[in-house]
Amino acid sequence: MITKTKFKAGAVQFDIKNGDVRGNLSVALGHLGHLADQGACLGVCPEFFLTGFDNENMGRLMPAVKESLQSLTEFARTRSMAVAGTLPEQRGGQIFNTLYFIDRDGEIRARYRKLHLFPLTGEDLHYARGDEMVTADTSLGRVGIMICYDLRFPELARRLFLDGARLFVLSAQWPLARVAHWQALIRARAIENQAWFVCSNRAGTDPDGLVFPGTSMIVDPNGSVLVMGDDKPGIIMADIDMDLIDLVRQTIPVGQDRRGDVYG
Repeated sequence: MITKTKFKAGAVQFDIKNGDVRGNLSVALGHLGHLADQGACLGVCPEFFLTGFDNENMGRLMPAVKESLQSLTEFARTRSMAVAGTLPEQRGGQIFNTLYFIDRDGEIRARYRKLHLFPLTGEDLHYARGDEMVTADTSLGRVGIMICYDLRFPELARRLFLDGARLFVLSAQWPLARVAHWQALIRARAIENQAWFVCSNRAGTDPDGLVFPGTSMIVDPNGSVLVMGDDKPGIIMADIDMDLIDLVRQTIPVGQDRRGDVYG
C-alpha cells in the first residue's frame, strides 16, 4: 500500500435527521462528493451521521445502516477518497457506537467502538462500551481514532500517539453549550501529540432542542487551526503535509523526553 504524505483532507457537517438513514446518506454523500470534486483524499463525517441518536429505534434501523455502509464503501472506492464516521454496529445483542475508517480502495481498515459513553445524554444506557483502542495503517498513514467524549481523555490520545498515530480522525455531536471546550481540547490534543487532527461535528438542532454548532476543525501538529467551519451545513478542507509531523517532533521531542519510567 502506497502511503500519501501530502493530500487534501476535509470534514462534513450537517443537521442529522433522527432515524432517516437514507435521507442522511443522501446528504452525506452530497457533501463528500463536493470534497472529492476538490481533490480531497479524506472526508470525515459526524457521529451517528446516518441515524442520529434515535436510541429507541436503532435495532430496526440496522438493515438500512448495513445497506448504507455498502454505499459508502463503494463511494470511497470509486472516488478514491477515504471516508470516516460513526454508525451503530450490532453485535451479540448489543449496539455499539462504532467509527468506521473506509480507505480509498473501499476497504474497511478499522472499526473503533467508542470507549467513553456520555452520561449526560444517557448514551451509556443505550449502547455498549468498546474495550480497545484502535490505530490503523492506511493509505494516508497511521491513523488514530476517537469519538466525541473521548476528546476529554488525554490518556487515550497519548496511547494512540505511542502506538504510532500521526493523523487523528474524530467524529462528534458536540453541543454549542460547550463549544469552547471542543476548540480548546482539539488544539491541546494536537499540541500534546504533535499530530494532525481532522474533526467533524454536527451542525443543527436535535428533537430535544439541543443545539450543535458545527465548527468542524482541521488542526496541524503545532496546534494551529488551519480551517474551522461555521454553524451551517457544509464542508471544510485543508492541505495536509505529513512531513510536518517529523519536523515538529524533532524540534520539541516530547516522545523522546517523556518519563515513561516514572508515570507509565
